[in-house]
Amino acid sequence: MADNNIIMFPFMAQGHIIPFLSLSLQLEQKGYQITFVNTPLNIASLRRALPPSSAVRLCEIPFNPSDHGLPENAENTDSLPPHKIYDLLVASTALKPAFRNIIKDLVSAGAPPLCVVADFFFGWSAEVSHDFGIFHVIFSGAGGFGLACYFSAWINLPHKNSTSSEFTLPDFPEAGKLQLTQLTPSLLAATGDDPWSEFQKKNLPAWGDADGFLFNTIEKLDEVGLSYFRKKFRQPVWAIGPINSSLNGNKNYSGREELVQFLNSKPASSVLYISFGSQNTITASQMMQLAKALDKSNKSFIWVVRPPLGFDTNAEFRADEWLPENFISKIKNENRGLIVEKWAPQMEILSHESVGGFMTHCGWNSVLESLSHGVPMLGWPMAAEQFYNAKMMEEIVEVCVEVARGTNFDVRFEDLKEKIEEVMSEDGRGKKMRKKAFEIKMMIQEATRDEAGFRGSSVEAMEEFLQAPLLKKKMNTMMGLDSSF
Repeated sequence: MADNNIIMFPFMAQGHIIPFLSLSLQLEQKGYQITFVNTPLNIASLRRALPPSSAVRLCEIPFNPSDHGLPENAENTDSLPPHKIYDLLVASTALKPAFRNIIKDLVSAGAPPLCVVADFFFGWSAEVSHDFGIFHVIFSGAGGFGLACYFSAWINLPHKNSTSSEFTLPDFPEAGKLQLTQLTPSLLAATGDDPWSEFQKKNLPAWGDADGFLFNTIEKLDEVGLSYFRKKFRQPVWAIGPINSSLNGNKNYSGREELVQFLNSKPASSVLYISFGSQNTITASQMMQLAKALDKSNKSFIWVVRPPLGFDTNAEFRADEWLPENFISKIKNENRGLIVEKWAPQMEILSHESVGGFMTHCGWNSVLESLSHGVPMLGWPMAAEQFYNAKMMEEIVEVCVEVARGTNFDVRFEDLKEKIEEVMSEDGRGKKMRKKAFEIKMMIQEATRDEAGFRGSSVEAMEEFLQAPLLKKKMNTMMGLDSSF
């Protein structure tokens, strides 16, 4: 059925592909046919990740990394050092003709897509969609506030006009004061004429060509950020989150029994969970200081570790080298902590009643997972819009204490210990944050409720989004406009 096919087209990075695939599976359950477009190696990985019951159509878009000065097989930011990610971004603009051909073939076959859902790095995809009269939306796996700060900072480069380490965003004063330490290296170094700026000058204004914006967030939680996009672009903005992901699980995880036993042995809200996501790690010295802070705080914890910066993150973790002497044996003997290498079942851990805090890099998926379970955060942002997420969680939502910022500075275990104790305390600020986090948990449950007599804001937003292409097509027909070629 022509009005049933939705094209999904994320940028080539796990942090983008996973939310797109999660949304695809959600839309598929609603009866939509999904065509998921990406480069060959990413499609091969997705083939292995898709649930057997899914009928999502995986569509390869031709791409040869070596044509763009990239290493062979470099089709995902996972396989690139940070300084090479820009090259992949620029190379992705070369996908435009091939994407046009994919749309053209569908239209020629008499099955024009209902809608194109594209990545915010693919601003150019709106022009291609509209050339065929197809509705186009930008989907952000990031939250509204984080993406608003990102957009405004790149469009305005306000830090270049500031004489201090603080500045405000001229078109987004509601964000409050930002600091230079909350900017990524590429943004901090931007002059307006540098390569990153040149890319953004083409990409960001093209967002204005979209017919709307989808966000993996909650309306009431993210009002400040969402209102920025509504004012800026005068297009519909739909908060449809949290988008549930069934893709992060590892059914074969061997340490689950030990984890569950450890959590079951602890009082309610007494365990600190520490994980910096699948892409981030801290320096060896920061790791040592964090371990000392955990030791001195006397709090129970689960810590997901990978080798520190400068080492192969897929290599074996050398505890004797990167953690204090006898640290592992001490926490084991005291039944006070678990060190987990590389991966842990995060949702399962956060849902356990004994978990009372989450030290996180503030990636948006992790933020939503923490809030969905009413767990307050200790923020340690490291990249992308994580700095803005931490700011929002601390200053607006009041469920987070920022403990550190980035990986290019030294931390003191005394400072980390103080903040761990503050968040994990049974009274004072810790108690207030847990109460607030529980309120947000209830807010999220209400937004995603769908039952007789009540539909939450995220459920309604999803329905409005799915009706929008049909309404536009109907209006075009009534006005005598041809909606496709």
